[in-house]
Amino acid sequence: MQALDGTDTRLLSALARDPRRTVVALAQKLGLSRNTVQARMAQLEKKHVFLSFERRINPVSLGYPLMAFISVHVQQQKLKQLAVDLAAIPEILEGYGLTGSADLFLRVVAVDAEDLFRINGKILSCEGVDRTDTALAMGELIPFRVQPLLERNSAESI
Repeated sequence: MQALDGTDTRLLSALARDPRRTVVALAQKLGLSRNTVQARMAQLEKKHVFLSFERRINPVSLGYPLMAFISVHVQQQKLKQLAVDLAAIPEILEGYGLTGSADLFLRVVAVDAEDLFRINGKILSCEGVDRTDTALAMGELIPFRVQPLLERNSAESI
């Protein structure tokens, strides 16, 4: 991916602080023309800089107050189909392939402990899963953020 320049970084920083800001408001804030901001936004979109809007929806508001992280140990030759099977479980919000002792790391939400037990059973029933280890999230200490990276990039480009 091509590195972002100072204008892109300033634009992203302004969006990170206030994601609802309009193109006109961003242009005024940054001292740029509306066309420049729109063109930059289009280029950032093409580069897949922006994540999906779904990341901003709190699962608690949908009735899923319990969050857990599940480490999954799998049979490697079945990983491709397993990823498809796991993606069919709606309570799995994210899944990552790992190095180390576990093969997959899943972020899962549930209604309560009984529901988490049901979800874990669905995961275990997928062909290729050997075992799981579940850890409950007790509280979010550092929410998803990119602002510190943007600030670091701005400082380095000066």
